[in-house]
Amino acid sequence: MSTVLPPKRIVIDHAANRALRHPEKAHRPDNPIQRKPQWIRVKAPTSPIYRETRDLMREKSLNTVCEEAGCPNIGECWSQRHATMLIMGDTCTRACSFCNVATGQPKPLDPDEPRHVAESVAKLGLRHVVITSVDRDDLPDGGAEHFAKVIRAVRELAPGVTIEVLTPDFLRKPGALEVVVAARPDVFNHNLETVPRLYPSIRPGARYFQSLRLLNDVKMLDPTIFTKSGLMVGLGEQRQEILQVMDDLRIADVDFLTIGQYLQPTVKHAAVAEFVTPDQFADYATMARARGFLLVSSTPLTRSSYHADDDFAALKAARDSKLAQTKEVAA
Repeated sequence: MSTVLPPKRIVIDHAANRALRHPEKAHRPDNPIQRKPQWIRVKAPTSPIYRETRDLMREKSLNTVCEEAGCPNIGECWSQRHATMLIMGDTCTRACSFCNVATGQPKPLDPDEPRHVAESVAKLGLRHVVITSVDRDDLPDGGAEHFAKVIRAVRELAPGVTIEVLTPDFLRKPGALEVVVAARPDVFNHNLETVPRLYPSIRPGARYFQSLRLLNDVKMLDPTIFTKSGLMVGLGEQRQEILQVMDDLRIADVDFLTIGQYLQPTVKHAAVAEFVTPDQFADYATMARARGFLLVSSTPLTRSSYHADDDFAALKAARDSKLAQTKEVAA
């Protein structure tokens, strides 16, 4: 008589997983994750198109910031075949306290990645694609030439698709920005993320004025490229500090500002200081529009690439309208 053994119980050590993904945070004290307010909760993805998008990313061995950063909008976006490509691997050389992307020593660049990204863009039938990356401080150019190769591959295999890049700051990488700008993306995005006072604790590997200068230099190199930047709120910043960042971005002639709620990925990440209300986001949007941004997206669930295709159409329309008004005044 045979004995049927009970199924083996699998124990997942979440603390160990966090340590592997974020070794630099493993010994930090825990910050309990707060319950989200009703206005931030989203439904779990169930759409068959969501699964098709996921399967295509697996087939092409591509990473997406949607998954790696734990974006709350993944269900909505992937159900519309909108995926934000994360190039140059899934491991970042920096260790920002807000970010859920794995940190450590990255693998060598995949020479086939530009083609795989372009093939996926064509297969998804995208009108607009957002391409971002991990920080690659280990590379002499920070990955600038790889960005350019991806842009050129998309132009070749998916002509007509508009391209938005969300790049690192290329800190101490002379000439890197010029390489990306020369490839002529339609939108150049680089997120300031937070106010200068919080950089040492939230974005310690970056420098506020380097990021600001990067955005300014894009416009100096090619004024036809739209520039864009994003902020998280709920990290302990003050309203006046946000308004000052808006002013700094306008001095750099940035066209598009996004503002969204910071959400804590794990207990080892920076704690949420507050959940900013929808009314407060609406106030930030009003203040930003008054400062002259061509486009503003300011809601709790706003993320850099959220509704990026529709936003690009709105950006073009806003610039055309502004140019038409300028001509009327000149006449």
